[in-house]
Amino acid sequence: MAKVFNVTADCKPEAHYMVDMKKRLEEIKGMVDAGKYFTINRARQYGKTTTLRALHRYLQNDYYVILMDFQTISDAKFKSENSFSASFAKLFLKGLRKYPLNSRESFGDALERMEQDARLPGFELPELFESLTEICKNADKSIVLLVDEVDSATNNQVFLDFLAQLRACYIDRDVQPCFLSVVLAGVYDIKNLRGKLRPGEEHKVNSPWNIAADFDISMSFDRDGIAGMLREYEEDFHTGMDVGAMAGLLWDYTRGYPFLVSRLCKLMDEEIGGGSESKSAAWTKEGFLEAVRMVLAEKNTLFESLIGKLSEYPELNSMLRALLFEGKSFVYNPDDSAVDMASIFGFVKNDRGSVMIANRIFEMRLYNFYLSGARMQELDIHKASLEDRSQFIADGHLDMRRILEKFVQHFHELYGDSDERFVEEEGRKFFLLYLRPIINGTGNYYIEARTRSLRRTDVIVDYRGERYVIEMKIWYGAEYNRRGEEQLLGYLEDYQLKRGYMLSFNFNQKKQIGIREVCLGDKVLIEAIV
Repeated sequence: MAKVFNVTADCKPEAHYMVDMKKRLEEIKGMVDAGKYFTINRARQYGKTTTLRALHRYLQNDYYVILMDFQTISDAKFKSENSFSASFAKLFLKGLRKYPLNSRESFGDALERMEQDARLPGFELPELFESLTEICKNADKSIVLLVDEVDSATNNQVFLDFLAQLRACYIDRDVQPCFLSVVLAGVYDIKNLRGKLRPGEEHKVNSPWNIAADFDISMSFDRDGIAGMLREYEEDFHTGMDVGAMAGLLWDYTRGYPFLVSRLCKLMDEEIGGGSESKSAAWTKEGFLEAVRMVLAEKNTLFESLIGKLSEYPELNSMLRALLFEGKSFVYNPDDSAVDMASIFGFVKNDRGSVMIANRIFEMRLYNFYLSGARMQELDIHKASLEDRSQFIADGHLDMRRILEKFVQHFHELYGDSDERFVEEEGRKFFLLYLRPIINGTGNYYIEARTRSLRRTDVIVDYRGERYVIEMKIWYGAEYNRRGEEQLLGYLEDYQLKRGYMLSFNFNQKKQIGIREVCLGDKVLIEAIV
């Protein structure tokens, strides 16, 4: 049976096209070999379960590896120490008995005693860990514990007490045997779990998991890893794709977010290239951009989580809006609740000390969300776009000059008497609001992260495989405009384009609104002033 790209549950090498995980597993094994206790905290659908299951297989020859999923323990079992301890013991013994165990009598006796003791009403966390210590003592190989979905345990005190017991084992392991290594996987780190567990109390500084080593191993896909996965696919289907270029596009738009990479590949393979005859066309830049359009238009669990958090955390919502539309810069401070939440959920990243949207797909989805709100739809500039949008397509090509001309006209009529503060905050938002209905369903747009600021933003539009670069900026005089032209020329060189566009918001009373064409070398700049 042919392999497929997978976006549900864990990925299996024998069934799914996957990025090679060998280097990641080697690095994690190094931490396990060193006896580290640690947590793998990453956003939803970031490959945590796939990594844990692969690690479980990878460590088999060296250790007894017990993999359990806390989602399989019902919420009722977390209500008391006895019910949780009994459930944990059952899962632990089930995992251990999958191995061909040695015949040492004392080891078998320890297993039997745990099974029997777990049925007793007094079997609580101290008794559980006494049993675990005895088993570790008598086992012929070290035992490694892997726990997935620890977030399932976030609403109870029993879990905190369980962590405290693990901490005590770690501290005392030089005098009594315990797990060689413990790995917990989930979205939240333990400090955040404490916040969820005790929302009404002052949070203590010390966490029961303060013995955990830092986990700095990357779980994002890099270009080479994506290319390796695509080469395997290409060996099966011979599409003729440029593997390096396609890997570059996937990385540029996703920054290696595992779900997004796999989802885009799945769309190109199954939806755009559903028939064998069309697979070659699917794995092109045009096919890729169509996949981007499709993923942005769909509802999936990742996007639902993203949008859901905006209403759940108003501070996060405010920060993202200001970042996207006003060009505000935010210091990456993990002690700031909005920044911390955004990082945990994978929505932002630390870019040299500043907050940045994690990837282009997230950014485009957020822009679409904010611009499609009911309040936005009622704005006059949006209504004007709906009336105008049939004017801008000729022979399948986008007439960006015409778009700028009409936008200048409408903006001047609607907001020409607005003050500078209004334009700084609303100008770029209104242009995107005007642009979106024109290209929606056929093209995509995104903001060039390197130029996003209060003064300047570059919008990149992809429409039917053609690219348009539009620089939006506040007018600060002729010299600033000249520097803007030079910067735009640099972008045109980068993108191998001959034509670029500038949209300047000018507050001078004597300004002349309209469009002009400037020829600089072999490049043409269409400059609009409003």
